[in-house]
Amino acid sequence: MDTCIFLLVLVLLPQLIMSNVPKVTSFRAVVELVSENSRIFSGEGLHLRCSIPDVHSNWSVEWFRGSERLPENGENFKLWNAHIKEGGKFSCQGARESVVGIIRTMQSLPVEIDVDGGWAILKAPSHQPLTGDTLKLSCRLRGTPPIHEAILYRDGIEVIRQTGQNLSFYLSNVTLEDAGMYSCRVSWDVRRRTYSVISVNTTVNILEVLTEPLMEIQADVKMFGKNRMKLICHVQYNARAPAPPGSRAVQLQGQGATVESGEVESTQQFLRNARITTMAQHPHPRHLLPPENPKLPPELLQSSS
Repeated sequence: MDTCIFLLVLVLLPQLIMSNVPKVTSFRAVVELVSENSRIFSGEGLHLRCSIPDVHSNWSVEWFRGSERLPENGENFKLWNAHIKEGGKFSCQGARESVVGIIRTMQSLPVEIDVDGGWAILKAPSHQPLTGDTLKLSCRLRGTPPIHEAILYRDGIEVIRQTGQNLSFYLSNVTLEDAGMYSCRVSWDVRRRTYSVISVNTTVNILEVLTEPLMEIQADVKMFGKNRMKLICHVQYNARAPAPPGSRAVQLQGQGATVESGEVESTQQFLRNARITTMAQHPHPRHLLPPENPKLPPELLQSSS
């Protein structure tokens, strides 16, 4: 009997061990858009690449559109002569054989691809512009007609009208009010007839370099006592590299008291009955400020030196 039990344990033990081994890794695949545009005309092609952040293993690659598993395998995914219905959110995942079965990476964050059946596409920057930046929007046409006029609209209202072959529009020193739904209209003449096409809307968001501070109040009597509370100042800093890791001057101000902190998310304790306001200062030295920020408030231009 003991021998039977021992043999049964030997048989079942590997299965029990294998069932407890994780089949999904802790790291994620990364999908990259190799082609210039994520919005393409029908009939055009597209190139995506998948990378696995693990150089010590041989991974095969699986591709997905939404939740649909695609038949393509391999690091590169190419779409030829695209149809409108072939657009969507594309992602990839790594898979490899092991002694415990197939192990997969976490699925990559998706890249959204739009296939446009029209005649004009408005291209916006891949990164979100900041207040004070110059925003460039480009209207792309199917083919090369003899253009004589191009118009840029925001939320259906004309913003820029220009003549000639130039299809690029520039909005300098943008503010939060410049965010909206943009489209372009292009016109040309052929054989005494005027043709005009308009793109679908493209969403443009504008970010502040430094967001307005938000105060969080934690008043837990058991944790802080009857006459004390915890204040947390939340600030988001959106400047592009080279940007310091956090704000160098966050202030919590109350009646008769001001406390300085060196973190973007700072915590301080104050009397429960204090009236509190928050301030945050831009941490950049002047020479590291983005080149086009003339509208920043004066207090954000103070050097931390």
